[in-house]
Amino acid sequence: MGKIMILNGSPRAPISNSKQYAEIFARFCKIETVYHNITKTNHNELCAGMSGFSDVLFVFPLYADSLPVGFLDFLKTLENNPPVNKPTVSVLINCGFLEPEQNKVAVQMIELFCRRNSYVMGSVLMLGSGEAILKTPFKYAAVRAIRNLAVSVADKHYNTFNATMPLSKKMFCLAANIHWSLYGKKFGTTKKQMQTMRIEG
Repeated sequence: MGKIMILNGSPRAPISNSKQYAEIFARFCKIETVYHNITKTNHNELCAGMSGFSDVLFVFPLYADSLPVGFLDFLKTLENNPPVNKPTVSVLINCGFLEPEQNKVAVQMIELFCRRNSYVMGSVLMLGSGEAILKTPFKYAAVRAIRNLAVSVADKHYNTFNATMPLSKKMFCLAANIHWSLYGKKFGTTKKQMQTMRIEG
């Protein structure tokens, strides 16, 4: 029976959506999981501990069509300090866009890392509308996809999954507009102020 190390690569790991996704994964996974946030100071510790796991699941958000910088730094450390026994690498990535395929470039970066460093690539889940979906009636779509991911990794029947809100682009943009307008109002910021490129002044 295997064991899965879940590594949260979000810059906001302790309070991130990625943490919530990891918790859902662990709930549905039928084999043991061990969760860690990736911090600036624990890279070597995580790399050394990875040998005891059959699988590692990287959970992180899309940042500017790429990987978060802190997560990239961890991968550099992992490249230079590989575990004795290399686990199979799976990915759960989310983005704020409606379309899950916006995550493809970041997934390809992980795939390249695996090829260059002799890791087997496992399952992939690309979530769209990841910043909001857990707070909407469409939470079921994310939970169902994460459950499928957990089953595939535990059973070693690796696969690729996608999920997002079942909305048209027009409806998604309208909902996002309303959300951010209300959020700005909460802090005394108008929609016009939020649309400017100026940060100060």
